[in-house]
Amino acid sequence: MKKVLIAHELHALLEQDRSFLDRTDLQVFVAATNDEVLNIHRAERVDLIISKLNLPGMASEKLYGLIREDAVLRTVSTIMCCASTPEAIKRSSQCRVNAVLLEPLHPVLIMAKAQQLLDIATRQMIRVLLGMVIDGRFGEEAFYCRTKNISATGMMIETRKRLVEGARLTCQFYLPDATRIQAVGKIVRIIQQTSGGGDHQYGLMFTDIAPETKQRLAEFVESSRHGSKPVGS
Repeated sequence: MKKVLIAHELHALLEQDRSFLDRTDLQVFVAATNDEVLNIHRAERVDLIISKLNLPGMASEKLYGLIREDAVLRTVSTIMCCASTPEAIKRSSQCRVNAVLLEPLHPVLIMAKAQQLLDIATRQMIRVLLGMVIDGRFGEEAFYCRTKNISATGMMIETRKRLVEGARLTCQFYLPDATRIQAVGKIVRIIQQTSGGGDHQYGLMFTDIAPETKQRLAEFVESSRHGSKPVGS
């Protein structure tokens, strides 16, 4: 069983999609301060720490310095989340972590990196990061979306069009091997909706998809997990 230590604020974010936290092969610990991170890691010898640069308590540079200088503690994998500023990025790099993720954060990105560092099997509902363009139809109006993750049961889409929960779409896109995928889905979650003209993010669940198409998507997700290169956006 893998042990994961997560900063309290990030744990709340990941609870938006519990497909990662609810795995039976993971034991999850939560810390509110860097001092708690160190104490828990010393007691439990966790496999992965997912934290934030400006966590209360001792400075993150000191915390990870202590971890990396300890022969027993240093084997842990680490993910640091920080603001998208030169100062924060520089400080994060000084912590000698395995990965730095910049705000704004999304649960899918954190889970994908955690899965990679832990080298654990991907369940079908944990989506693979992609970059493809899809053509969706909402009523009689055609519009374009972009998705950065997909599974055999749905995907997260980004579009400038404002949609509502429950909206049904007919989607068409192509896999890297030119396989044409067509399915009907509905918006089941509004992940992010901006007030201006920026991109909106939605969770789309497939409601009508041919069995052979679903199987092809499942095979594609599995092959991507084993090292196939994602489509470029």
